[in-house]
Amino acid sequence: MSVNVSGGGALTRAAGSRTDAGDRVPDRAEAPGDHRPARRRSLGFLAIGLVLLALNLRPGVVAVSPLLDTIRADTGMSTSMAGLLTTLPVLCFGLLAPIAPRLGRRFGVNPVLLVMMMLLAAGTALRLLSPTATLLIGTVVVGAAIAVANVLLPGVIKQEFRSRVGLMSGVYSMSLFGGAALAAGATLPIANATNLGWRPALGIWGLLAVLATLVWLPQLRHRPARGGAGTGPAAAGDVADRVVRGMWTHPVAWLVAFYFAAQALVFYSSAAWLPTILSNAGMSSGTAGWMLSFSSLTAVVGAFFTPMLAARRLRPGVLVLSSALLTMVAFAGLLVAPGSDTYLWMTLMGVGQGAGLSLSVLFIVLRAPDARHAAQLSSMAQCSGYILSAVGPLALGALHQATGGWALPLAVLIVLGAPTVFFGLGAARERYASHEVTATATGLGRGAASDA
Repeated sequence: MSVNVSGGGALTRAAGSRTDAGDRVPDRAEAPGDHRPARRRSLGFLAIGLVLLALNLRPGVVAVSPLLDTIRADTGMSTSMAGLLTTLPVLCFGLLAPIAPRLGRRFGVNPVLLVMMMLLAAGTALRLLSPTATLLIGTVVVGAAIAVANVLLPGVIKQEFRSRVGLMSGVYSMSLFGGAALAAGATLPIANATNLGWRPALGIWGLLAVLATLVWLPQLRHRPARGGAGTGPAAAGDVADRVVRGMWTHPVAWLVAFYFAAQALVFYSSAAWLPTILSNAGMSSGTAGWMLSFSSLTAVVGAFFTPMLAARRLRPGVLVLSSALLTMVAFAGLLVAPGSDTYLWMTLMGVGQGAGLSLSVLFIVLRAPDARHAAQLSSMAQCSGYILSAVGPLALGALHQATGGWALPLAVLIVLGAPTVFFGLGAARERYASHEVTATATGLGRGAASDA
């Protein structure tokens, strides 16, 4: 029996099942014509829910950074303890990523995502309480909820938007950066405007999680057809219930994982120290913080349009190279002239890093033959990527302390562009990260990846 593989890595679905009498029973992927408007409305509502979930995956982490000095002054915590507020969530992203596919198989992706939004709201609420211990516990809960949702959402894109993979990958990545930019730019003004202190400024982002919970609630009614891959609980013997074997030994999976890790390492390392680098170059702290937010805003452009360009037959290798070069030029500009043309450097950095994240998500979706593999590949990539990302800012800070300047750390960030390109070009090749499906994908920008 041959396996037909469409471009973008989607297995061709069966036309449907038949009853004993021979009547065809359409599955969810191929609804009867009179149900198409309802199907479109359902997908539209699902897309809105996905965007709201993605918007929640960064504010709980990013909103802490502008308030760190205020939090330290109010609580009396040390610098290292305050650093845990930004490091703990990223460690959760990596350490808890492997459990997400198991939760999705056991309970269904949609119910798990709903519970994660509820946990995110609860963790945010915990940070409103006075004891410092609850601030740290709430941060861990926030990081755990985001970690699981991070892994499962690419599988939702793979399962539900097979003919719009490029578009929805771009929308998802754009929403990630949009949430980060919103939290980076609005948290401190909210704290100053309300005069209620830093806790309500952090807590207000829990309302976004509550909104996502309410919008996602109708998705619990969705149960995929047997043989689908997992947005509802899997029945015994279902394809969705099978564990993906051998992902951690597959060379294509490692290329995807290393590309995700390389771009994440550069992003989190630079984001952690960018305001400090600009402040040391003579820029005011307020302006330096705005530059980080501005970079996140420009990243939205790169994140949204890059998968769509890939879907329109622009070679993904070209996009990988362009993304890395833009980022490297930005770091070179900060190295040579950190105090001038800063908006140019921030624009190049934002577009380049936004494109890099979007490509890493797209490769997770396209190198997986189904949602089951997408969740496992996402888990592997994010486990390795975020653990490495948590180390990056510490290493960059150590280099700065050892040399007394930012020249060597910036040079290291430029050099990291080389392995990013290498692994990205490998991940861009049209193959599946699966020992079960050995057929070759037949076009990143065609078939399931097409937005036409």
